[in-house]
Amino acid sequence: MQARVVVIGAGIGGLTSAALLAARGADVTVCEKEAWVGGKARRVLVDGAEIDGGPTVFTYRGVFDEVFAACGTTLEDHVTVNKAEVIARHAWDDSGYLDLFADHERSVDAVGAFAGADAARGYRSFTAEAQRIFEVLEDPFLRGDKASTPLPMMWRIGPWRMRDMLAMRPFDGMWKALGGHFKDTRLQQLFGRYATYCGSSPFSAPATLMLIAHVEARGVWLIEGGIHALAKAIAGLATQQGAKVRTNAPVAEILTAQGRTSGVRLASGEVIPADVVVCNGDPGALATGRFGQDAARAVPAIPPGKRSLSALVWYAHTKTSGFDLTHHNVFFSPDYAREFREIAAGQTPSDPTVYVCAIDRGAGEHAAPASGVRERIQIIVNAPANGDVHDYTPEERARCTTAMMATLKRCGLQLEEPLPHQLMTPQDWEGLFPSTGGALYGRASHGWAASFQRQGPKTRLAGLYCTGGATHPAAGVPMAALSGQLAARVIAKDLASMRTSRPAATAGGMSMPSATTGSTG
Repeated sequence: MQARVVVIGAGIGGLTSAALLAARGADVTVCEKEAWVGGKARRVLVDGAEIDGGPTVFTYRGVFDEVFAACGTTLEDHVTVNKAEVIARHAWDDSGYLDLFADHERSVDAVGAFAGADAARGYRSFTAEAQRIFEVLEDPFLRGDKASTPLPMMWRIGPWRMRDMLAMRPFDGMWKALGGHFKDTRLQQLFGRYATYCGSSPFSAPATLMLIAHVEARGVWLIEGGIHALAKAIAGLATQQGAKVRTNAPVAEILTAQGRTSGVRLASGEVIPADVVVCNGDPGALATGRFGQDAARAVPAIPPGKRSLSALVWYAHTKTSGFDLTHHNVFFSPDYAREFREIAAGQTPSDPTVYVCAIDRGAGEHAAPASGVRERIQIIVNAPANGDVHDYTPEERARCTTAMMATLKRCGLQLEEPLPHQLMTPQDWEGLFPSTGGALYGRASHGWAASFQRQGPKTRLAGLYCTGGATHPAAGVPMAALSGQLAARVIAKDLASMRTSRPAATAGGMSMPSATTGSTG
């Protein structure tokens, strides 16, 4: 008999695990509370234009090539993907900007032209170190099973490779480590910002997170239709493998029998029996009892002080002028340390760093729309995850918008005023993703042990597993997909073990054809 699997939530991690488990022969049902698939990777309608509502950066594409290959197809069969020539454009004022390129040597030259020969040498040493950290950690940690301490991972690396272990720099702070490569604080800001990719402060994160720079340097791709198009493609992939993807189907409770999961009850009252339940949501929603008390005891709670960053996100359809935008752009605060002190104190930044995704700009250096034509813009400012305890009043929302626009003006970018937009605050994110305070990345990666405290695929309740960007290995689109791969692998192993150790319990077993023979949908 096929194993029955229910996946709660149609985010990238849940959809990935659904597609892979269905390809292995499981009877999979995905239940999504919203009307769309993709979780944070949604679309928002502003002024008649659909704007990317969640993540916009697509890296580490090999992970997705593996997922589609496991289902007998290719990524390009489902979405149109182009490699970006410019990784991102960075500005501190209106005197110019610094581009990082897909071509490493062009980036070295650009850094040298921007900040001098010493900075170019520092960039070479930094990228070499980031690459080494990535290569040491990719298999044992990013792709490896979740461990509660570093010791199992260190054993997989090999105790004889002490130099590689030290190369991870788990006990060094990121900001200090960057100072060893760059004397120019602007470059420390630029590369410290990668800590925010997993919702962390560069002043509290370990130097290990420098590996994110290498992931991005390997390639940034632009997907036609944005990350939401990727989510829809993975949902289609799961459906082709035989999975059922149901939207507008919120789960009210995870059911149990004889000490393990037995299914879910929807808010409508419908019961879906299951041998396995995969929660593709923030583990905080489980821990606070939103899916029942049995599920609440399955995972540890995340203290509010350990939450990752939240964000203020503007979705705008506007004319732009002045600054020459590319697809990904960052406009930095003049006082980065103050920005993160304010966030740590529960305040929105008074002089924030601003990320702008110019959605209609292509993969090249100069891809401006026709003069006077409005374009779709997503704007992000880091914010505290206090959406469950703080009311973002209209006055505060207006103040945040004014501060964001001031940063852009200082760097030479002009948007329409008043700006046609919708704004998401931490309070709004809490509404979409309850029990998080609006934290968008799960637990913050602050301190050397934080990465080992993220929820792994297994929980304390037999048959209940976790996946998604708030779980191991980290936040972000490719990491969420890696978590989906890991969950599917662990579930398949556990079900096979159940079948062999308990022959009478074949109803909980799992058909295990190869990925090729199982990909007939």
